Amino acid sequence: MSSPCDPARAPVGDVGAALMMVDSRLQALYDGGTGTDPEQQELLDRFAAALGPTGLDALIEGTCTLIYTFMKWLRMACEAEDKDVNEYVVVPLIATMRMMPKTFRPEVVPTMAGLLIAAGTGLSPNLWRAQYGRWTDAEMNPLEATAVLLAEHINRITDDRDFATRLIAEALAGAEQA
Repeated sequence: MSSPCDPARAPVGDVGAALMMVDSRLQALYDGGTGTDPEQQELLDRFAAALGPTGLDALIEGTCTLIYTFMKWLRMACEAEDKDVNEYVVVPLIATMRMMPKTFRPEVVPTMAGLLIAAGTGLSPNLWRAQYGRWTDAEMNPLEATAVLLAEHINRITDDRDFATRLIAEALAGAEQA
């Protein structure tokens, strides 16, 4: 019997827009910024506002798809080294979240940890989260930051600042050709 959180049942969302937001944050970090440039934040806020409720839902779903895809890649990389993804990826990322209290208020860390563990065990993070109600405003920045942390983690272990973005862009290109 398949799980109600099976990724095959999950909407993919707007992965392109989610990837654009994550890549924008990564580039700001790599350019020596903190990732919170006021002008960039204003542009991203305008972009999100222009999406409307349906577009915002698609962006959230797209972000969850990124988290799932990044965790799937990380899980496969860990398994190739006979390591556990929860131990080598989830635990350090949660420790990082706890060191960022302005982005990850203590009450949202368990939700983000649950998303990572759900994705790391092959479940849809969006469907897993849906069991507990609608997304809250307090979870929006942490959701985006979780995707950015995962992408940055992948880039760091591959020693390639663009690897995570390229991974998704190539998957999207392959999906369009299929």
